Amino acid sequence: MSISDTERALNEFEAHYDYDVSYMRYMLTHAPAAYGKFEKLTEASAHREAAPVEAASAAKLVGAVAEDCGPCVQLVANMAREAGVALDQVEAVLTRDPARMSDDTALGFRFADAVLRVAPHEDEAREAVLAQWGEAGLIDLVLGLQLGRMYPMVKKGLGFGKTCKRIQVGNASIPVVKTVLAIEAA
Repeated sequence: MSISDTERALNEFEAHYDYDVSYMRYMLTHAPAAYGKFEKLTEASAHREAAPVEAASAAKLVGAVAEDCGPCVQLVANMAREAGVALDQVEAVLTRDPARMSDDTALGFRFADAVLRVAPHEDEAREAVLAQWGEAGLIDLVLGLQLGRMYPMVKKGLGFGKTCKRIQVGNASIPVVKTVLAIEAA
């Protein structure tokens, strides 16, 4: 893709999601080869083969929340909604309320949270994911979790991650809970 095509795609993405892509433009301007590699990771972060969209979105949200306090979390929440994840499921993940999560959302959340925190039940959560969705599902969740963390880190590292805001899910403003809580395996 040419630089002008990439700029056009960035403009469309920015307009569609109301998400500031200045840090991506910065990369494209100052290190186009690096941006090209970054763009391939963007493709990988959207990969989902076996895990349900609720589980994959939960993992992405857990990753984004771990590293961000606003715009990137909002983007992931918007993408989850666009993919068909119910409002109450996005809200339950953002508020760390497993009692309100569906089984798929809860398993994706529990696994991602355990991996992120290197929790004692990490292996148990991994085994539950494998039993439910197999190796491909496990890979879906791991890519979502880790690559979801990449964007806020790159954005902050380049000096563009300076905005915190409350997350909007539907018409509600959601107070994101970043506190690490012990969540036992179900």
